[in-house]
Amino acid sequence: MNKKQLAHLEKRLLEERGRVVKELGHYGESFSSTLQESGGDLSSYSFHMADQGTDAMEREKQFLFASQEGRYLWHVNEALRRLYKSPKTFGKCHECNSAIDFDRLDALPHARLCIKCKAKEEDEKQRR
Repeated sequence: MNKKQLAHLEKRLLEERGRVVKELGHYGESFSSTLQESGGDLSSYSFHMADQGTDAMEREKQFLFASQEGRYLWHVNEALRRLYKSPKTFGKCHECNSAIDFDRLDALPHARLCIKCKAKEEDEKQRR
C-alpha cells in the first residue's frame, strides 16, 4: 500500500473517530439529563406507570446505542494503533496475510480481515 493510500485511510479513521466521540458526547449529555428535566418537570417521578415504562425503554435504547458506538470506537482506535505501529503491514489480513482490497478498507477502514476470511468467520459463527 502506498503512502497516499495510507494517508487517506488515516484521515478516514480520524474522521470516524471524531464522529463517534461526538456521538458518544451526545449520549453522555442525554444520560445526565432525563426526559422530564428537558420537559421542564421538576419532579423526577412520572405521573403514570406507562410514562415510567417509556422513560426506562428510552434510557435502555440510548445505553445500547452508546455501548455499540463504544465498541466501534475501540475498533477504530485499534486500527489507528496498527497503522501507526507498523504502516508497512497495515491492510494485511490477520488470518491469511494477504492484502485487503483498498475499496474494502476505504469503506471499512478498521477491517482486519480480507473478504474471504471474513466470510469464513461469518460462516463459522452461523454454524454454532
